[in-house]
Amino acid sequence: MDADPADMMNIDVVSDVVCPWCFVGKRRLEAALSQTGESPVAVRWRPFQLDPTIPPQGLERRAYMRAKFRDDARLAEAHARLRALGAEVGIDFDFEAITRSPNTLDAHRLIRWASASGVQDEVVERLFSAYFEHGRDIGDRSVLTEIAARCGMDADALERQFADDGDIEAVRAEIAEAQALGVTGVPFFIFASRFAVSGAQSAEVLAKAMESARSGGGRVEVA
Repeated sequence: MDADPADMMNIDVVSDVVCPWCFVGKRRLEAALSQTGESPVAVRWRPFQLDPTIPPQGLERRAYMRAKFRDDARLAEAHARLRALGAEVGIDFDFEAITRSPNTLDAHRLIRWASASGVQDEVVERLFSAYFEHGRDIGDRSVLTEIAARCGMDADALERQFADDGDIEAVRAEIAEAQALGVTGVPFFIFASRFAVSGAQSAEVLAKAMESARSGGGRVEVA
């Protein structure tokens, strides 16, 4: 029997596909969903850019990270921690394989289009994996098109969509909306448009947030 749309709970996840904590958060959300039984949910991926100043062609990763952390030891420690956390949720982080730090605007455009095709979650998963487990440049439109095609999207149509910049401002408006809600870091989870959780919290915390959202909680408006 199909779920009653009135019982469906929307989960909005504000994230950036170059955020390793967002990848961890995705897997923890999946674990939380498995804990909450058969209650119907719809996960919607919302855009955020950790660094919109990166040029469209991206930047050399090593130099970018060195400028950001200014301490190789601190960066190595952060990567080691993430590798350990990733292993717990089935992510094989390979930071050494990443050679480019991309601008993620086009990736977010693709995620937006994927929603209309019903493959948004699969596209998000493949983008995370391509970048963090295989070091692929997800700022490259040919890479994005290949990933989308693997999810059943039309490659020729995507090439035309990428060439048309008409939706860029819509994506930027979504990012601005998240910032207006007070989102300063990602992942940021919004359950049923009323209960928000910031950060890659444990599956148990996310499951409790879902329960709270179903029973009521501090309201957060999401369009």
